[in-house]
Parts: sequence; structure tokens; C-alpha cells
Amino acid sequence: MSTSQNRYTLLGDMHYGPAMTPAPLSPEELERYARHIVLPEIGGAGQQRLKRARVLVIGAGGLGAPALQYLAAAGVGTLGIVDDDIVSLSNLQRQVIHATDTIGVPKTESARRAIAAINPHVTVARHDFRLTSGNAPALVRSYDIVVDGSDNFETRYAVADACAAEGRPLVHAAVGRFDGSITVLKPFENGKDGKPNPNYRDLFPEAPPAGLVPSCAEAGIVGALTGVIGTLQAMEAIKLITGIGEPLVGRLLLYDALAARIDTIRYGRR
Repeated sequence: MSTSQNRYTLLGDMHYGPAMTPAPLSPEELERYARHIVLPEIGGAGQQRLKRARVLVIGAGGLGAPALQYLAAAGVGTLGIVDDDIVSLSNLQRQVIHATDTIGVPKTESARRAIAAINPHVTVARHDFRLTSGNAPALVRSYDIVVDGSDNFETRYAVADACAAEGRPLVHAAVGRFDGSITVLKPFENGKDGKPNPNYRDLFPEAPPAGLVPSCAEAGIVGALTGVIGTLQAMEAIKLITGIGEPLVGRLLLYDALAARIDTIRYGRR
């Protein structure tokens, strides 16, 4: 058995955290998560995996807000939040984890308070800085899964490269005015066909020229759209943790809100 397998328990084909005794669920937790536990696909064992999981969420904004809320409600044991911004009034139209009385508060702290109200069993780790190619690898290394809700290509490349190098699954998503996309990246593994899974740079070999893609402040965005895509990110993370279903590896899900249409396209390693 390899050194990596000695240090980690295996959940499906994913290295899932340092090996440890399954976390017992208290009577209160058994009641809280009853609708999960009754599902044969998840059950008590899956809920224990959720309790042991460490998930890093990049950004406590439009995508990060619903992802954090549903991961907290699901019982993910540790949620790390990376964001260097403070809550502003214009955020509240879509960043539903924040509230009017947290305007001016760091987003990581506002999100921590909301998560504590949702589920006191969740530990929150605040990372009040901007993620870069320099600090991303060490941070990513300390978590099991990364959920990217960032809004710029510089951060997306830094996160994707770090996850690929450190062998951490990445749930990536992006949104426009009325549309969104989501995929799961595991380029450090091979697919069912024996070929290496694609990475982020297979989708976007290079960032678009500066100014070509307008920000949501410039172009606008429907608030509920971020809820749709961010919740899908939480679902993909839960699937990865519990080992159920088929994650969106090598598949890009596209959502058109105006047409109420969902398409999925396959892509591979270039």
C-alpha cells in the first residue's frame, strides 16, 4: 500500500481525509439528519463522512452563499471560507447568507454567524485574504474538497492549479446575467476509459482579454440564478463526500434561466 493510502482512508476513488475512527452521531444529530440517514444511498455511514469532511469554499458571495448554507445544513463538519471583502448593501440581492445588519462586516464573519445559526455542529475556519497562486497550495492541501465560487479568472486558475497539484476534487461554477455553468474537476485521476480526466485549462486554456467579460456590477445578474448554481455545487460536493451518484467529471452542465433549459456537454483532456 502506498504512503498516501496509509495516511488516508479511501472513499470510492477519492482520498478522504486523514484516517480516523468514524465520528459518532449524537441523538440530536440523528434527528437533525434523519432525512439523510433514511436514504439507503447515504445512511448513517454517509452522514459520518459528511461530519468528518473538510470543505473549502472560495468566496462567500453569490455562489458561495447557498453552497455554504446547504453544506452546513447537510452536516459537513468543517467549512473553510476564503474571502477578503466586507458585506455591502448591493450584495444582499443575491448573497443570501448575509443580512442587512451585517453590512460592513467581513463576509467570512457574516457567513460564520449565519452558519452557526443553521447548524451549531459545523466548525467554520475563516480565511480573510485573497487566494493567489502563492498561498493556494498550502490552503487547499488542508481540505478534502474545494468549491470555487470566485468571480475572476486569476483566482479560478490559482484554485484549479492548486487542486490539480494537491489531488483535491474541485467543484467549479460560474454565472453570467441569466446563465450559469458547473463542472467537477479531478485531473489527478483517470476516467472510466483509462484516460486522464480533464483539468480547468482544458476548458479555458487562457483567460479572456481584460475587459472582455464584464463583472456582475457592470452587466447585472439575477439573484436567484446564483442560488440555482450554488446549490448545485453543494449537491456535487455532497456526492463526492458520500460517494453516491456520478459527479460532473468531464461534463459541463449549462443552465439557461430565461429558457428554463439545462444542457450537459462532455469535454476531455486536450
